[in-house]
Amino acid sequence: MSGKKISDDYRIAWLILHRAPKLAVPVVRLLLETFHTPADILTADHGELRGLGLKQHTIAFLKQPDWKSVHADLDWLDKQENHHLVTWLDPAYPVLLQQIPDPPLVLFVAGRPELLRSVQVGIVGSRNPGPNGRQIAHRFARELASLGFTITSGLALGIDACSHRGALQETGNTVAVLGNGPDIIYPYRHGQLIREISLRGAMVTEFPPGTSPAGSNFPRRNRIISGLSAGVLVVEAALRSGSLITARFAMEQGREVFAIPGSIHNPLSRGCHDLIKQGAKLVETVRDIIEDLGPVALAGQTLTRMDIPEPDWKIDLDDDYRLLLDKVAHDPVSIDQLVNTTGLTADVVSSMLLILEVRGLVSASPGGLYIRTDPR
Repeated sequence: MSGKKISDDYRIAWLILHRAPKLAVPVVRLLLETFHTPADILTADHGELRGLGLKQHTIAFLKQPDWKSVHADLDWLDKQENHHLVTWLDPAYPVLLQQIPDPPLVLFVAGRPELLRSVQVGIVGSRNPGPNGRQIAHRFARELASLGFTITSGLALGIDACSHRGALQETGNTVAVLGNGPDIIYPYRHGQLIREISLRGAMVTEFPPGTSPAGSNFPRRNRIISGLSAGVLVVEAALRSGSLITARFAMEQGREVFAIPGSIHNPLSRGCHDLIKQGAKLVETVRDIIEDLGPVALAGQTLTRMDIPEPDWKIDLDDDYRLLLDKVAHDPVSIDQLVNTTGLTADVVSSMLLILEVRGLVSASPGGLYIRTDPR
């Protein structure tokens, strides 16, 4: 390590500790209490480390690290100015995340590390949501971002991506937590989204460069999503959804959990309904979230109920449109049913539904059915 700057020595020590097997934060905390700095841990006597309970293979790694991997980490960190290493002891490390039972030892960040200490709301849900779920996730993320929250999610297909895009449309304040290394584009179709978040928001992961996405990584990612967040909103989720893992972590970590209800006939509503039965708050509007998180969560902003934007659906409609909208339920309804209940012709109903869909008041579902998308 000769010729390295002090800052590099600091980073190298943390990267070695991070890559060492069986070296979780509680153990590192004990080591730092004894040896004071990460560099001192690496130069500690073999017997002292054994005396503190470290296993032989952990000590062997500390004494002979995988230098190729460590230098790969440094190469990524030095590749761009917006690449950062945030360690467990850094002032930039998020306070809420420090409080969970197993916080990451380090975080690799691409983008704006200051967002990690902002007030965050996690939004998660199905990878295959319906049009209504997509719209709800996008709208809630946009409105919460406009109120000063950072939107945190997992960059997955579906609800996660809609949430990130909603925040990007408003302020750009969004954190994407990855289940892979920071140099891996996954899902591949999110390449452009990843680039935009890296520029305007923050990409965050505990997994070092070169780590491919794997099933076992995503529960670990989920605990970070909830750990960063003051509250977690679940938009659509089946009973065996990974989103429920995030919600369970949130409950265990003492975070607020919110859930959007849906039709009893929609399998993607069952996970949300189950959360509500377990004590999650049923959410219909952004106001419901604000009321629980409170003014303190708005990072010093003064917010009254009058400051919260009214839902988009409160706009002028003529009598025929109001009649039709009143007949479109939150359960799917066909054009024929609407013709029968409104007395309008099929051509008129079809034309009006198209206008209402463009204005975001109804959504088309498979089979030529329509559902209402505004809160009543």
